[in-house]
Amino acid sequence: MPAGFARAALAPGPRHTECPSLPCMPRPHASAIAEDAWNSQRERLLRKRGWGTRIISHTGYGSTDFVRVFARVVLGRQHGDDDEPRQDATYGGMRSPYLRRRGWRAFFSAPAMNVPIEVRVGHHVAHGRSDRSGHIDITFKGHGLRPGWHEVTVVAQGCEPVAASVYIVAPDERFGLISDIDDTVITTSLPRPMIAAWNTFVRHENARRVVPGMAPLYRTIMQEHPGAPIIFVSTGAWNTAPTLTRFLKRNGFPIGPLLLTDWGPTNTGWFRSGQDHKRACLDRLAKDFPKIKWLLIGDDGQHDPRIYQDFLEARPKRVAAVAIRQLTPAEQVLSHGLPVSTEELAGKPARRRAPAPVVYAPDGYGLLRLLRTAGILGPSAASGLDPADPDALGPAESV
Repeated sequence: MPAGFARAALAPGPRHTECPSLPCMPRPHASAIAEDAWNSQRERLLRKRGWGTRIISHTGYGSTDFVRVFARVVLGRQHGDDDEPRQDATYGGMRSPYLRRRGWRAFFSAPAMNVPIEVRVGHHVAHGRSDRSGHIDITFKGHGLRPGWHEVTVVAQGCEPVAASVYIVAPDERFGLISDIDDTVITTSLPRPMIAAWNTFVRHENARRVVPGMAPLYRTIMQEHPGAPIIFVSTGAWNTAPTLTRFLKRNGFPIGPLLLTDWGPTNTGWFRSGQDHKRACLDRLAKDFPKIKWLLIGDDGQHDPRIYQDFLEARPKRVAAVAIRQLTPAEQVLSHGLPVSTEELAGKPARRRAPAPVVYAPDGYGLLRLLRTAGILGPSAASGLDPADPDALGPAESV
């Protein structure tokens, strides 16, 4: 979980719960202090000009024991056009003007820091405050929600309540999907700075490309496991959550929460470690859902094979399979400067014999075929293939 998020726990019985005090932290990094000073000055200026707080809600998840709610409090004009829709990140309506926006807009929103908030689930209410980036991450216990989709209400001081979608996983569910985003479902060519900056900040939202076959693959998986959770874990910034959500929705991916990270300075340095973020998310999900076996999907352009391999070795009974999308040599060059994968550079550590199937293919069609062969998906998964796609039976390999 991103450091510094507001937290609260709601136990059965009390109708109101105050957010517990956060543990004492060492003195923040100089870059974080500078950013906080800039944000505070900007917030004072915008509020003098009549701007007020508003909420951007994100999709959350939970079980019958707990629910985890995500949102962000930002500053916006009290009247007139908003830079972001208030419920866009819950797979709500996609208005065409947002599809033509350039990506840089997401990174220049003004966070509302330390704003009192409350989250309402039925008759229960929990209180907390937004963190230094305006983020909210609240965990409820004893909420009483049944398995399936629900809406909870997020309220911040001085603005209207906003609904946030949450998916409650059934107690008897034993399968789940965890997916990377960058270069796994969307071609971003990260992390080469200039190309990544162009794709993220300059290109229009509707100009981003989807990896062939990944949406049919995910739809097929969810058709065979209709109650399974699907969770997207990425090193992308929370600022891009609405943009990524619209992309996934527009390209036919199943609905699921996004677990992203902070953009910019943190309490420990200039930038957060993407690998540490992914490992922490995997560990958190393993603890949140101790009976689920996960299908882990990523790509070989960065560190997904090593991260998934480490998770598989540490928790062999918690992994159903690992599926890695192979980047083309050109994509590898754009990703880290060489035409080979990071695995090959490191001696292919993830390709040794594993306690669960590990498959590699250049697109979703190949991964789907190999997951069927490995017995992870049944014969009915063939309906997810596009017979008109020449790559549907293209090169692929399993370990």
